Amino acid sequence: MKVLIIDYGMGNLGSISRAVEECGGEYLISDNPKKLEEADKIILPGVGSFRDGIENLNLGGWVTPLKSYACDKKIPLLGICLGMQLLADKGSEGGETVGLGLINGQVQKLEPKSSSEKIPHIGWNNVDKAKEDKIFESIPDRSDFYFVHSYHFVPKDKKDILAVTPYCGKFVSVVGNDNIYGTQFHPEKSSNAGFQLLKNFLNL
Repeated sequence: MKVLIIDYGMGNLGSISRAVEECGGEYLISDNPKKLEEADKIILPGVGSFRDGIENLNLGGWVTPLKSYACDKKIPLLGICLGMQLLADKGSEGGETVGLGLINGQVQKLEPKSSSEKIPHIGWNNVDKAKEDKIFESIPDRSDFYFVHSYHFVPKDKKDILAVTPYCGKFVSVVGNDNIYGTQFHPEKSSNAGFQLLKNFLNL
């Protein structure tokens, strides 16, 4: 099995590739969309702003082939942090920007509900399952994962919400639709639970 980790200039590629390897996957990091032909699984990482992210994907020629491989060929895709947000129809960071549209919804800024809630949301927080899914196999409900973000994904359809996290009221921390998944947290930085989620993705 080969996991393609997309290099579009905005991901922590080193930690993700090491985690994939530790979880038993063979990885390929590439900035060439033609390498999608070799992929059994695809990871879209991401650190930074929505607008910069989608601009970089467009400049790299990723958008159309990525949609084709994920939607038509049903290659499993995992978006991590900004990578999850880019799955949306649009984002508001830096002005409204069109996203990949792989999971319907929009990305909005987190709004604190109390003086103790700081933005960005940084650190460990629990993930509460909204429904059972194979991506959570062997992961106890309310497990802690590591977050760093100021925006959150608001899915259009509740059926795409797989888990939520209690911060700024409550935000969606895992989305999923068929073979397409996104995590707002960083599984590669989330110890045993994060590595188990990556193993589950590799086993899809």
